[in-house]
Amino acid sequence: MRNATIVLSLICLLSLGRVSSARTMKSDYKVIRKIHLPGETWWDYPSIDPFTGRLFVSRGTMVQIVNVITGKLIGVIPNTDGVHGIALAEDLNKGFVSDGADSSVTVFNLKTLKVISKIPVTGRDPDAILYDPYTHRVFTCNGETSNSTVIDAKSDKVIGTIKLTGRPEFSATDGKGRIYINIVDKSLVDEINPETMKIINVWSLSPGEHPSGLAIDAAHDVLFSVCHNKLMVVLNGLDGKIIATLPIGGRVDGAAYDPALQRAYSSNGEGTLTIVQRERNGKYKVIEDLPTQLGARTIALDVRNHHLFLPTAKFGPRPKPTAANPHAFPKMIKNSFVVLEVAPVR
Repeated sequence: MRNATIVLSLICLLSLGRVSSARTMKSDYKVIRKIHLPGETWWDYPSIDPFTGRLFVSRGTMVQIVNVITGKLIGVIPNTDGVHGIALAEDLNKGFVSDGADSSVTVFNLKTLKVISKIPVTGRDPDAILYDPYTHRVFTCNGETSNSTVIDAKSDKVIGTIKLTGRPEFSATDGKGRIYINIVDKSLVDEINPETMKIINVWSLSPGEHPSGLAIDAAHDVLFSVCHNKLMVVLNGLDGKIIATLPIGGRVDGAAYDPALQRAYSSNGEGTLTIVQRERNGKYKVIEDLPTQLGARTIALDVRNHHLFLPTAKFGPRPKPTAANPHAFPKMIKNSFVVLEVAPVR
């Protein structure tokens, strides 16, 4: 996600062909903690390692690592200029950071957090980044060049480039030989064969427009694409058919899926978390729009305990635009950056 869009993010509805405003069942989620982190830099996609309980938070020029049990900052990966996402390869003991500003990927040791190498990508502005355990390969979403750089995660070598149908925003893998990439400017999903590094299907997300976050239910081959026109599009990952379209909040950027609870989540920068339940009949239903905080638009899910983590901050007033700076952005209020921890409360 570009910096301008990130800051701007701070400031009809169909379900299986029928209009729905159903919010009939509470899911009993709440914000149980706010983890305060230093710094006044912007943020993007967080990631969590469920094996170690470490949360990785992208912070502009660095990645901050938090122990989610104690809520304490335990490490920093520096020199990740323009960082967007962090992909974790637990089986290889490596992490991969997309450095959008210098069009590279930083590789680090998951245990020691020490940097191993820095890999130039075959495009510009790598945004989201994905590790595919099926092929042991890393796939970047290069926003400015509409392509994906493929890296062998074992050797840290670039092994290919995939030309995409438009500007990629986020990706997901089923872990079985399929990768999916949201194409934000065309409102499409590209299906990729990670072995051949070729596009094998292109599917429309209409009526969804400008998709950002993407999550997957690999057990049922279902995709959840969250779109800027306040829709979550539920898509069959085998044939591209739309299963449902559901209402979500505005200024969305992230999505997650909990396989144990069979719930999908949309983190909305307007200050809500939309929670969607898969029902026994295979249909989907919005069960809550949980209030969070303005700007909480990206998300990470801890599958061990079903807790969700959403970074955000508070900003001052927007400066008046000038000829030299027509899109002046507000400054982050000092000591206001937090990661919201959301959990189901029994």
